[in-house]
Amino acid sequence: MLRTSRLGRERRHRRWTTAGAVAVGTLCAIASAAGPALAEPARRDREPLPLERLFDNTAVGEAALPGQADFDGEGNALPAQDLAAAGWTPGRTLLIDRSPLRWPPAAEGGPDNVRAAGQAVRLGGRGGALTFLVAGTTAGGPGEDVTGTGTVRYRDGSRSTYRLTAPDWRRGPLTTKAVGLPHVMTPAGPRAETTRLYAVTVPLLRGREIESVVLPESPDEDRTLHVFSMAVQGPTNGWTGSWAASPSGYAAVGPWTDRTLRLVVHGSAGGPRTRIRLENTFAPRPVRIGHATVALRGRGAAAAGKPRELTFGGRAGADIPAGTQQFSDPLGFRVPEGADLLVSLHLPGTVRALPVHSYTNQVSYMTADGAGDRTGDGGAGAFGVPLDSWPLLTGVDVSDGAGSVVALGDSITDGERSTPGANGRWPDLLGRRLRAQHALPRLGVLNEGISGNRVVTDRYPGDNTSTVLSGVSAGHRFERDVLAQTSAHTVIVFEGVNDIRAGTTARQVIPALRAMAARAHERGLRFAAATIAPCGGFHDCTPQADAERVAINRDIRAGGGGAYDAVFDFDAAIRDPQHPERMLPALDGGDHLHPNDAGMRAFADSIDLRELI
Repeated sequence: MLRTSRLGRERRHRRWTTAGAVAVGTLCAIASAAGPALAEPARRDREPLPLERLFDNTAVGEAALPGQADFDGEGNALPAQDLAAAGWTPGRTLLIDRSPLRWPPAAEGGPDNVRAAGQAVRLGGRGGALTFLVAGTTAGGPGEDVTGTGTVRYRDGSRSTYRLTAPDWRRGPLTTKAVGLPHVMTPAGPRAETTRLYAVTVPLLRGREIESVVLPESPDEDRTLHVFSMAVQGPTNGWTGSWAASPSGYAAVGPWTDRTLRLVVHGSAGGPRTRIRLENTFAPRPVRIGHATVALRGRGAAAAGKPRELTFGGRAGADIPAGTQQFSDPLGFRVPEGADLLVSLHLPGTVRALPVHSYTNQVSYMTADGAGDRTGDGGAGAFGVPLDSWPLLTGVDVSDGAGSVVALGDSITDGERSTPGANGRWPDLLGRRLRAQHALPRLGVLNEGISGNRVVTDRYPGDNTSTVLSGVSAGHRFERDVLAQTSAHTVIVFEGVNDIRAGTTARQVIPALRAMAARAHERGLRFAAATIAPCGGFHDCTPQADAERVAINRDIRAGGGGAYDAVFDFDAAIRDPQHPERMLPALDGGDHLHPNDAGMRAFADSIDLRELI
């Protein structure tokens, strides 16, 4: 490979500016509220080439050959051993947010990424979004994000611009990384320090066939945007989300050895075929699934019929690399509307930590250590250990549905203080309302609530195991938990009470909500904002916190300055007219923060179903 001096490698370009950077939690930039901006013709035509033919930098190095790779112009690199331990092996396709990103198949010591400088990349396909696997570097050491503007060319002659931000590989946020590695490879050998890679998604013009993508120019002499892979986000092909749960953190378990999990989930939409989605979010290493089945639930952990085997790429099991997801193959298994399902997963090895959804308001089950593969059991006998989380499983899809609504929220959306096991969360009740009518499409409803979650700040730190399992911020999880959800049409955001109780102000929450609305619009989703419910009487719901809540709600009721397509007044649905800082006693779950079943019903009933379409 051609070698240049350190200055020549990293100080070749003009400085990028960050004017117009998006608000809190956004990694991809927003071209406009309606979608990507139409671009002016490029200044010069470039012959597009496959991305791998444009590689001009080596980022991955071997411990036995320090100095072989030079990612940042200072002789530092990503350790090949760490990538292999994470399951990111050369040539492997990594599915992230429905985007099939291929990890470069570079020969040992060969170039594995391109330093963005306006190159034209040959790429086909059509869809709503384009995902880049990227990282930024800065000469002289860790630096800030690197941002630039590129162009997408379509076969009909049209073009659109996109704004791409690559967080720094050593300093960027851990909460939005695609994968984190425990070392940096220095000229002197590996050193303990977390390095990162990021999957960043930008909008496309819907329905148009891509011809090529022009990478951002790199006018900064010190900072470089590196691109490892890129892919159009996969289509949903007639699938509808019936059930979903957000990864809320990475939790220590057991350890569990050779166990089978039997997870109980309550679907919304029904259809003649089904598939599941598993996600190894936040994990540092792969997880092995030996076998998986799905069945209609009978009673407890017992199936109502013989469990049906799921496959993954035609195989019984799957290895899911760190930070990636895995869909099962379509299965001809009819799921009725509003059905309880049992999804069974055999974990054949020893597992010490897993990504989980920490609060379920539903008992699931698992076997004891050493019980082996019991995914095919119809009876409940082997499943004697209760489980109060949903590990790995993040979605159940059905075919032939009308699309879905995503409910993004916190513990109230997660169902805390509603009757356990009764599926009385307000998104469940909204799903029942949709199924009971025939005037509008019978949309699925996906519950993406996380207990303790906030709009602006992260609770889970984004790396390693933690006892704090309240998720990363709504902005940081918006791509994964909303935009990448199967056939999502509308998102209802009902969050903010945890922010104001923690001292976050309306001036911080309001722009974060509006930024999410803009991101939804550029991807073709409707955005509905729900007012924050009262929490007076809860120990930290102070008068100052309530004043911030009132200010946020005032902006929501005003439509967020035109940002919101719909507003649902959850505050008005449950507040006490005599004490508007509190909820009505009849709707209070007992702690003055979480409503009871009747309060959940009041939320669901306050939604105008026509505003979801």
